[in-house]
Parts: sequence; structure tokens; C-alpha cells
Amino acid sequence: MIAPPMEAYRKATVKRLLKLSVQPRNLSALLLQAVPKLLCLPPILHKKKFSVRRPPMEATLPEPELPQDMLMDIFALLEIPDLVRAGSVCPSWCSAYTSVCNLGQYKQSQTPCLLYTCKTDSECDARLYSLVEKRSYKLTLPEPPIRTRYLLGSSNGWLVTADDRSEMQLLNPITLEQIALPSVITLEPVAPFFDEMGDVHKYSFRTDAARPPKAILLGELRDYLYSKAFLFYDTSAKRYIVVLIHDPRGQLSFAWLGDHKWTLLPPHRNFHDCIYKDDLLYAVAGYGEIFAFNLRGPVVTKKLIMDRAKHSMCENIYIVQAPCGDLLQVWRLEADDGDGEDVDDATYESHTGKIDIFKVDARAQKLVKINCLDGHVLVLGHNQSLCLNAEEYPQLKANRVYFTDDHELYIFGFRNNRRDIGVFDLANNSREELVSPQLWSNWPPPIWIAPALTELCPTTVPLYPTPASSSVL
Repeated sequence: MIAPPMEAYRKATVKRLLKLSVQPRNLSALLLQAVPKLLCLPPILHKKKFSVRRPPMEATLPEPELPQDMLMDIFALLEIPDLVRAGSVCPSWCSAYTSVCNLGQYKQSQTPCLLYTCKTDSECDARLYSLVEKRSYKLTLPEPPIRTRYLLGSSNGWLVTADDRSEMQLLNPITLEQIALPSVITLEPVAPFFDEMGDVHKYSFRTDAARPPKAILLGELRDYLYSKAFLFYDTSAKRYIVVLIHDPRGQLSFAWLGDHKWTLLPPHRNFHDCIYKDDLLYAVAGYGEIFAFNLRGPVVTKKLIMDRAKHSMCENIYIVQAPCGDLLQVWRLEADDGDGEDVDDATYESHTGKIDIFKVDARAQKLVKINCLDGHVLVLGHNQSLCLNAEEYPQLKANRVYFTDDHELYIFGFRNNRRDIGVFDLANNSREELVSPQLWSNWPPPIWIAPALTELCPTTVPLYPTPASSSVL
């Protein structure tokens, strides 16, 4: 059967665009080069900066000749910065951008970016450093100001934050959607103190069952309570779930999106990291123990997957799912200063000195050390731990670990000290700077995030691209 002329033209054009790049990800620069030529648009568009405000409807740009379905096919292959930039070219392109987002056709996985703040920006501005383009974009985020928040984690393109009352929110820095999470007073170790007006003015925080609780100011509770947080999607329940590692002693609590309170998981302590695999929550603790939790039933079930693998808790431990489905356990150790003397808080710096990677053999109940990632990349920090195939992310270097600060005492305690951010080469146990000199401010600590257009509350998703302007590093 012969395809209609327009359908054949559409397929030929998309095929031509794809042939211009070995990997679909390299379309990042391709769209603004190849497509404008096909459309006979003015040359100025080839150098258009990332400006995602909707263009005025009276703009005199010529209407594209490509049909909407072809534009949508192309847009669905772009990294998010280029997708948003393309959606700002003209009303027709904006319509294609909106359709791709609203119809759920945009599912392109993203190269992780580093989200940070800059001292010269306003308190509501954040920067997104793209590893693909090696440049940053400025994002104006909703209240409360990002500079006043704690960043507790990032997963699936969303940040988990805590404001100056220690209440938590989900925030998508691309769509600007923001969702309040259950109140902190519904966590097991926290209770409210009310004033004469009936407002919460302090918290009661129990750090140990054998000791009386402490009275803590609203903004100070987050210093003592939070460790790390995650947003996962359960494909069986078709619902999102937030998992929180918190004190006392690294316990786990969770809440389904829409719940009004947190649920404490069965007793265990010193958890470091979590992933969600096959609709089960896997959590790794300080001695290398791995537990699997089924959170969907009327009663939460817990299974020990891996028993203790070490005798001390000197490292940060991560649990990662490889693209093939295998579970990896990663140990990250700080470099030893070697002098044994007390460290001055004002000058103390954390440095990643060693990273060990193990494959989890649950059947044999052991960890098998591996020295090479075989063409893969790890992304570690206060984000959901990631293992990526370097062939699918050509801007990332294989057999490397991209890392940010993830020691809670350092990132929350030494706010003005140099950040521990860089790229670790597993072949020779060496590290290099991600950007030199470091340009980001120290608070909140920079965090990895894979940008996403995921909708959690569809009514709050903007119809048009909304982040602000760009700034080249």
C-alpha cells in the first residue's frame, strides 16, 4: 500500500532528521538547525536563546509548513531544554509542544542536570546546569523561595523540599507544579505545640524512647529530622508514593500521594538509600542489609534480601538498579586527611576518596565486587541513585561516577564550605571537577535531577512553557 503524499513526506522528513545523528539524543542541536531550514524560517532562529515565555500572538513569524503530527514526532525526541525552547518559537510550535505534553507522548528519558542556586540571583531563582550543552539555564520557581528550603531528594524529575516550618512539598522545577505533602506532625516522632490562638508554634521531637522529647522551633526541626526523600511510581497501584528516611536513627516512613498522614515502616534503623523495583521498595541500611517492602496491601510486608555485609558504617551506601535489572550496592568513602587532628568547621572540606561497587547476589546472600561498569555510568548524591547506559547518554563518560554531596552532617551542617561535586574515574580511582572553578552557591546544596514533564495534578500543569531566561556559564 502506497502511503499518501503528506504521510510519506512526514516519514521522510523525520527519517532525514534522525539520519543526521547517530543517537536520537544528538537532536538537541539538530532541531534548531535542520528544522528551520526545512521551514525556510529566518536565520536569526538558529541562534535563538532559551526563552520559554510564550511569544505574543501578534508575532510576525511565518507559520510552519510541517503538520502538527510531524512536529510532535520530532519534539518527542528532544531533551527538555530544547523541547521548551522549541515550544517558544511561534504559536504553532507552542501548540505542538502543548499537545506532546498533554497527550503524554513525551517520554524521552533525560540526561541528569545539576540544580543549584547562584548568589547573584533572587531567592526564588535556581539554575539548571546541562551536562549535554555544558551551560546553565535560570529557572524562576514558586514560593517559598528555593534559597530558604532544604532539598531532601530528587526522583522522576521532582524535588522533595522542606520549608522554614519544616513542612514538605513536591516541586517540579520545569512545570512549576507544587504539591504539599502530609504534615510533619503526622510523622511518628513529631507532635505539635499549640499557642493561645491554636496555631502550631513549636514541635515536640522524640529522639529516643528512653528519653523525654525535645521542644524544637518550627524551622529547626528539619535540621534534626530529615535525611533523604524519594518519589516513586507503583505501576500496579497506578499511584505515586513518597518515601522518607528520617531520624531518629534513619527510619523509614511513606505516604501515597493524596494521603493525609505518614506511615512508619516496620522497625529497622540506619537506612541510607531506596529504590523502587517491580513494585517493591528496596532499602539499604548502614551495614549493607537490604530489605524489600510491599506497601500495597492492608498490611505492609518486609523481607530480608541481603544480610549484613560489613562491620562498620563509615561509608555512604547506595542501592542502584542496573539497566539489565541487577541490583548494585555502592559504598562511597571520604578521603582520609591523615593528620588525625581536630578539623576547623570553617575550613573543613569533604572529598570523595574511594567508591566500591558490588553486584547483589541475593540467592547466595553475598556481594560480588566489580571493578568496571562495562559502559555504564553512576549518578550519586541526594538524588535517587541512577545507573545509566553510556551509549544512550553520549555526553556522559563511561565507567565514571557523577557525584554530589550526600553526607547529611556535611551538607546541612557546613553550609559555607566547598561542595564535594565531581566525576570519579573508576579505572584509576581519580576524580575531576565537573566545572572549574565551581560556580554554584552552597545553599541549598546542589542536587542531580533528571528533568521531567510528569503530571501529578493535571489541573496545575501550565499550558505553555513557563521557566524564565537562560544564562551561559
